[in-house]
Amino acid sequence: MKTLIAAYSGVLRGTGSSILSALQDLFSITWLNRSKVEKQLQVISVLQWVLSFLMLGVACSVILMYTFCTDCWLVAVLYFTWLVFDWNTPKKGGRRSQWVRNWAVWRYFRDYFPIQLVKTHNLLTTRNYIFGYHPHGIMGLGAFCNFSTEATEVSKKFPGIRPYLATLAGNFRMPVLREYLMSGGICPVNQDTIDYLLSKNGSGNAIIIVVGGAAESLSSMPGKNAVTLRNRKGFVKLALRHGADLVPTYSFGENEVYKQVIFEEGSWGRWVQKKFQKYIGFAPCIFHGRGLFSSDTWGLVPYSKPITTVVGEPITTPKLEHPTQQDIDLYHAMYVEALVKLFDQHKTKFGLLETEVLEVN
Repeated sequence: MKTLIAAYSGVLRGTGSSILSALQDLFSITWLNRSKVEKQLQVISVLQWVLSFLMLGVACSVILMYTFCTDCWLVAVLYFTWLVFDWNTPKKGGRRSQWVRNWAVWRYFRDYFPIQLVKTHNLLTTRNYIFGYHPHGIMGLGAFCNFSTEATEVSKKFPGIRPYLATLAGNFRMPVLREYLMSGGICPVNQDTIDYLLSKNGSGNAIIIVVGGAAESLSSMPGKNAVTLRNRKGFVKLALRHGADLVPTYSFGENEVYKQVIFEEGSWGRWVQKKFQKYIGFAPCIFHGRGLFSSDTWGLVPYSKPITTVVGEPITTPKLEHPTQQDIDLYHAMYVEALVKLFDQHKTKFGLLETEVLEVN
């Protein structure tokens, strides 16, 4: 009897070990699958934003025009009627939605690269600000994630400050796309909008302007740290007119996430890009990232390279209703100096060599 019990106990011990081993294997597989699922969700979250950036406005315009020719024409009529009455809303700060800004998809978006927001100084809620964001990159991914979502906790890092990312006014003429942009706190980059936000919207407003714009995007490429700023002084004039502080902001890694075909000055390709930039407001770029399922193939998904946006020390400006060119030049020079200093102070922390120099064009 004792022999039988001992044998039975041995079987149980063996069975327990086998079960434990199987469970460990199962958990290992589950963890591995979960890791893969997380990565795919990150890729999908980035791809949906890229496709929205490139196609949502045109696609929604075509669908609504088609709807006019169907039995659902009344829906299109009602939307366009409402659009007429709502036309100026983007110029007055839009309709920010904290719910949209806190979507989980933006956290997957952040973690894909990953994207990080670094604060160097406090911002007073009694002042208004104009952030100069550099460089543009191909799509300004860091600008969007840091200031149009709460993925990097901008509201916690700068409590009481309302960020407004300024982009092309033409985007707000696109049905549905305009609603999507406004929900994230994105506004048109034109004088009327900026004047309103800095003079009729109280204090604590921070308008983020990608100063280099389309021209800067044409020189965006991995390994290059250059900004188009030398003759960009309009944002300084606006800051002086409203007494808004200037805040230099540099995004390390913004140029690393896409590869672009660079057309030389004087080539037909650069001529076409400049014509688009002059008459439409953006410059078409020929670029590529990685594929949806593999980093070894070409596609629209950006490469997963770290993007770190560093917000520098604000430059206090006086309120001058009619700033002179001398005033503008003075504060522009101060801004350029502060941006270069910010770059030099942080470049080695984010993978650049001490000898790397910021090129200001």
